[in-house]
Amino acid sequence: MAPALLITGLFFLAPVILTAVFSFTSMSSGTGISGGAYSVSEQTIRELPERGFPQETADLLAKDVYRIDEAGLSDLSANFGEPFSKQVRKALSGKVFDGRKALVTEMKKLRERPRSVRQLKISADLFKRSILNIRFDSKAALLASVSDIGISLDASQQTILAETSYTGWSWTTDNYKLISSMPSAFRAAGNTFIYVTLTLSVSIGLGLLLALATFYLPKGQAAAFRAIWILPRILPPVIYVMMWKWLTWDTGFLSNFLLNFGITPRNWMLHSDINAWVCIVLINGFVGASLGMILFSSAMRAIPASMLHASEVDGANRRQQIWHIILPQLRWPILFTTAYSTLSLIASFDYIYLSTDGGPGRSTEVWALYAFHTALNNYGGALQYGLGAALALMLVIIGIGASLFYLRIFNFNELVAKPRIEQ
Repeated sequence: MAPALLITGLFFLAPVILTAVFSFTSMSSGTGISGGAYSVSEQTIRELPERGFPQETADLLAKDVYRIDEAGLSDLSANFGEPFSKQVRKALSGKVFDGRKALVTEMKKLRERPRSVRQLKISADLFKRSILNIRFDSKAALLASVSDIGISLDASQQTILAETSYTGWSWTTDNYKLISSMPSAFRAAGNTFIYVTLTLSVSIGLGLLLALATFYLPKGQAAAFRAIWILPRILPPVIYVMMWKWLTWDTGFLSNFLLNFGITPRNWMLHSDINAWVCIVLINGFVGASLGMILFSSAMRAIPASMLHASEVDGANRRQQIWHIILPQLRWPILFTTAYSTLSLIASFDYIYLSTDGGPGRSTEVWALYAFHTALNNYGGALQYGLGAALALMLVIIGIGASLFYLRIFNFNELVAKPRIEQ
C-alpha cells in the first residue's frame, strides 16, 4: 500500500499541487523562479504615478544628483590627490547639486582643483548619485539609496515604490482575475468546446461503426481491416501530421489532384478557419476511432454467442441484434472510451500544435495550447509561468467535472453493481 501511495503522491498529486501553487504567483521569464531584486527603471518611473505616487517625486527619482559624501571624497582623494579632496570637504561637504554643471562651477572656485575642464567633470562624476537601473538586493537598500539622494518618502510612498520596482515574483490572485477578463481566454474556451465535441463525435461514432462493421466479418478479414485502422494510433504524431500536411499543402496531393478540375492550389489545412477545423477533427478523430474500434471489438467478442444465436432463432435481424443486444452491453466500454477520450482531448494539444499551431489567427487555439503558449512558447517572448499554471489548473478542474458528469449520465453505480442474480 505504501509504494502505491508514494507513487500516487509523487507522480499525480505533486504536479497538481505545484501547479496550484504556481498559479497564485506572478512568475514569468522576467521575474525568474527565484527571489528577485529591486530596480528602478524608466518603466518604473512611468508606472509610479498610475499607482498614486506623486508625479514630482517620481521625476526626482529619475534625475541624477551630485552629493558630496564620504564615499565620493575617498574616491576623489585616491584619483586627484588629498589637497583637492580636503578643499572639497571643507567647502562643499554635505551639499547636493542638481547637475554636474552646478558642481563643476563650485569646484572651479577651489585653488587645488585640476586645471582641465575634462578632469573637473570626471572628478564631479565621482559624486554622482542615482538609483536608476541599479539593482538592490533588499527593500531596505533601495529606500536607503533614495534617502541618500535627498528624497524623503512617507510609508505609503515607500510601499508603492518597493512594489513597483520589485523584479521578482509575488503571491497574487490576479491571474484568475485576468483570465476572467481576457477575450483570448473565452475564445480558447469556445475552441476547446468545439474541438472536444466534434472530435469526440467522430472518434466514438466512427470507432463504434468500425467495430460493428468488422464484428460480422470473417476473423481474418476483420483482423486485417483493424490493423489498417490502428495505424494512426501507432504512428508517431510528427509522421502522422506530416502525412496530412503533404496531403493538404498547396503543392500536395489534394491541390495537384484538384488542379485537374481547374481549382486553384491552396493550403487546404490553413486556407480558412473551417478548413483548419475539418483537418484537426479528422486527424484527432481517426486516432481516437482506432482506440474505440479495438475496445468496442473486444467487448463485442465477450458477448455470449448463444445470445446472438437465440435472437436469430427468434427472427431478429442484425439491426435488432445491434440495438437490443450489442449496444446495451457496451455501456461500460462506451463510458470508459468517452471519459478517457474527453480527458485526453481536453488536456492534449500535440496534433493541433504540429498541424496548425492554433492558426489561422488563433482560430484553432484550444485551452491546453493556450496555456502552453502563455507559459512556455509565447510569440512575444515574455513567458508567464504563473498565468500559464492558472490556465492549466482550470483544465484539471474541468477534467474532474467532466468525469463526474460521465459517471452520473452513465449511471456508474449500476454498472459496477453485482448482477441481480447474485443480490
